[in-house]
Amino acid sequence: MHLYLGESPRTLYLVTSSQEESQGRPSRALVLRVAENNPTQAIAEFLPKDQVNLSNVVRLTSRVVKGCLGLICIEQALRENSADMFLAVVTSATDLGNARPSAALPESIAKIHDVSFYSLTSSRWDDLSLIGDALPSPSLDSDVMSMRDARETYNPNANATAAAGFEHPCLPLTKILSSGSFYYALGPHWDISSRLSERLSRGVSSARDVAMFDERFVWNEYIVRSLLDFRARLDPQERDELDQCQFIVLAIQGYVGLFTLPLPAPPTNGSPVIATVCLISRLGSKRAGTRFNTRGVDDDGNTANFVETETILSTDQHSFSYVQVRGSVPLFWEQQGLQTFGQRIQITRPHASQPAFERHFAQLTEEYGATHAINLLGSKDHEASLTTAYARHLQLAKGVWGDDVGITHFDFHHAVRVSGHDSVVRDLRRLDGVGDNTDRFGFTMCDASTDEVITEQKGVFRTNCLDCLDRTNFIQDILSRYTLEQYLSLVRREWLQSHALWSYHRELWAENGDALSRIYAGTGALNTSFTRSGKRTLAGVLSDATKSVSRAYINNFQDKGKQVAIDLFLGNLSNQTQVTIFDPIHDSVRAALAQRLPEYSSTRTCTIFAGTWNLNGRPPSESLLPWLFPRESRANHRVHSPDMFVLGFQEIVPLTAQQIVQTDPEKKRMWETTILRTLDQRPRKKCDYVLLRSEQLVGTALIVLVKAELTAVIRSVEATTRKTGLRGMSGNKGAVGIRLEYHDTSFCFVTAHLAAGHSNIEERNADYRTIVNGLHFLRGKTIESHDNVIWLADTNYRIDFDNNTVRGFARDDELDALLVADQLKLAMDDGVVFRGYTEGPILFKPTYRYDVGTDNYDTSEKMRIPAWTDRVLYRGNLLDLSLYSRAELRGSDHRPVYAAFRATVHIIDPDKKEALSRLLFENVTSTAPGEKLDEKLAALAFASHDNDLPPPSSDTYSWWDVPDIPDSMPIPAGSTNPFYSPTESPLSASPSSSDEELFNHVLSLPIPMVPTPAPTPGVKKPPPPPPPRPRTAGGA
Repeated sequence: MHLYLGESPRTLYLVTSSQEESQGRPSRALVLRVAENNPTQAIAEFLPKDQVNLSNVVRLTSRVVKGCLGLICIEQALRENSADMFLAVVTSATDLGNARPSAALPESIAKIHDVSFYSLTSSRWDDLSLIGDALPSPSLDSDVMSMRDARETYNPNANATAAAGFEHPCLPLTKILSSGSFYYALGPHWDISSRLSERLSRGVSSARDVAMFDERFVWNEYIVRSLLDFRARLDPQERDELDQCQFIVLAIQGYVGLFTLPLPAPPTNGSPVIATVCLISRLGSKRAGTRFNTRGVDDDGNTANFVETETILSTDQHSFSYVQVRGSVPLFWEQQGLQTFGQRIQITRPHASQPAFERHFAQLTEEYGATHAINLLGSKDHEASLTTAYARHLQLAKGVWGDDVGITHFDFHHAVRVSGHDSVVRDLRRLDGVGDNTDRFGFTMCDASTDEVITEQKGVFRTNCLDCLDRTNFIQDILSRYTLEQYLSLVRREWLQSHALWSYHRELWAENGDALSRIYAGTGALNTSFTRSGKRTLAGVLSDATKSVSRAYINNFQDKGKQVAIDLFLGNLSNQTQVTIFDPIHDSVRAALAQRLPEYSSTRTCTIFAGTWNLNGRPPSESLLPWLFPRESRANHRVHSPDMFVLGFQEIVPLTAQQIVQTDPEKKRMWETTILRTLDQRPRKKCDYVLLRSEQLVGTALIVLVKAELTAVIRSVEATTRKTGLRGMSGNKGAVGIRLEYHDTSFCFVTAHLAAGHSNIEERNADYRTIVNGLHFLRGKTIESHDNVIWLADTNYRIDFDNNTVRGFARDDELDALLVADQLKLAMDDGVVFRGYTEGPILFKPTYRYDVGTDNYDTSEKMRIPAWTDRVLYRGNLLDLSLYSRAELRGSDHRPVYAAFRATVHIIDPDKKEALSRLLFENVTSTAPGEKLDEKLAALAFASHDNDLPPPSSDTYSWWDVPDIPDSMPIPAGSTNPFYSPTESPLSASPSSSDEELFNHVLSLPIPMVPTPAPTPGVKKPPPPPPPRPRTAGGA
């Protein structure tokens, strides 16, 4: 197929080629352009090729287009509030061969080598070098040059733009998609994203439906969704022709390799059996990313680097399939900071991982049946902690699934150190849970001629190490061979001795390990020399060392940009808008759903305790009850037992050079233990709390604790930090943020320590701006991305009075006099910081600075001026402040501050939403007797809000010059004079009685009779006067 460009309006044409038509494809064209006034919506048409005018178009690329991956909208930083829509097309791919030649229809696989993005909205990003060698369309001859001239006139700065070095906004996506790790099925009749047993279980019609695929493994599902929706709206014949044209491509990422080989035939027949051995690894897209940026599990149970690997052996008699999976340890854990070879592992939600852990295994057991995990982590400290937590969570999960879920722990590195790689091959099957489950799970086998399933795999091994790369691939290779040997021993024992078969099997698994490693870690896999040859060589050892160094560099300095590109492609960024195809039915349903949110959602009240305390580097020394459970909250149970405790600390460690370079986490753990003990031992205890998440940046730390029963409904918990000291290079000052979603409402909590010094107001303002602009969570989320935001911080803003004045006012509780000179209040009034935020009334004395252990303000030589440095500010329409005060704890030179909030949380019921969506759809598509659906949709699509207004004026016609409304202005039904303000209006004062009386008197005067001249032909009458102002009752 070929890709053409037309202008006025800018339109892309994807057209079948004459060669494809000669091979049986329909002669068709897919026409795409952007809808007016909506840069995120496209208009699509699927037309016969002879109905498309190709006489004034330019062929965008001389390459033959293999198919379309979808449409994506990308916001442009060069232009505010603008976005460009791009069409992604495969411009280079190779046919790897038929994965199952014995099937009724070929199951051929193509490997993508090059993907190009073409804009539907602007010529700014057109590839001018390709336009230069563009091939003319079949009906284009001398018009080519004029079209090119027109394009140069249309975009005279194109060459200058290219010379200036502007990067194509889709270049990061192009690099990923053109990396050689994406594959698609050649032909619409089979689904590469689903394993053989799943495909065979579908009916014949479903098996050949392009829309039937495994969403876990189709990577372009986000950008192709609009085209799939468009396809679903076509009639069956058009849909079938669209599929035959193969305009739409569904791509997986991972690895595909296959070899064809002869196998010995039985003595009765001298000709060999031709077999095909194939390996397909499907990388999951639900929690996709790079090595140090994506670890563990998410709240939906999706794990990082989740891969389904299928070994297929196909002969003229049978097709054999064996499936294994790999994936990161399904806990909340991560590795942050500069990573080298001794990786620091942090289990971020140690007490709140069980719901997500169980969701993950629920998905596995539902999809594959019984699941047995093989954990290859070692006994070193950083891996041992994961192993211990993994075992504990699985033991709890066995209460749900019993023997359907199990685990085997095998220290791979220890076994290799003691006995070498050969011992792993020899001993793996002897491990408890491995050998017996190999026999129990079995494999899938079907008849080659009828596709009838003879036996089906009944379970799956889930293997993991730290990265799920090198060690995992080594073990999966062994398990694949074990099971393949089982199959061969049943159907043809002599094939067990086939050297070519096992040579190809080793090569496939070695290539598989390299491919998956390059995707996740940036280099090929380790240990592949042994996988290929069965021997550990010096060259292999040196190669592994080189790969380790390369990984350290790539993971620390290149992967963040790659992670952003992956999230952009998958639609994970918070500011992304998915492209839709113009469709009045579904557009109206979506709009109605948004307006009827209360019908499929409910609300509940959430209570939050937020506190901040500068600890001055001191350990716990007194009871925290007066702070965490203040006297004012004890009368109210909801406030006394809040749903969440959000506690921010500053100077949790002394701000020394050693701590800034390498922070000691022990102090934070000490405070976490103290807080949990305080909550557990509080009087009138009615619920338990668990540590949800904590994060530390040198002396600044944020700790979030929640009721234990809420861990299942709190999701997407993330933490991040932002340094502001020494212009962003030092963490002695900065901020820590934690965000989460409670049901369907998002919260962001920020604790910060801003610049010190009485007169350094501008430095503090700059720190605030740095935090707001630079504190980013995953997938593009910022502080402002959330429904509710609470800052609990040592802001360090002071009071602009002299020391004696401040101390005198504080002593006499003259707080209002002090607030007049509060630097933070003044900065907020000027709109310099915390614009849109609210702070509760300050009814407590300044919290800084005290002599430790006393109620006396600073008596040291510096005699610092007291100030309200410690503050809680918030933003959120449904966030109400209940308490705002300070606690009288004397263990630091600051007093802790606390605030209690009530927040309204939305809970969306997806079943009710889906039911309402169906009801609205049926209502829109139903027709009354005698009503035509096309006419109803046309009215729905183009209905005007001004249909009760007269037609607009022209050069010879005035809207008021009609018999129905002589010399008057029509007022639409339900409308009023927009310029009339009622007397009760709060925006303006009522007119004086004398003005009103005068106005009424004028209105009561008779209108003089004036002859009306005959209208002059071709001359418009002057507009009528405005309608009279309505009178109020009583004339007042």
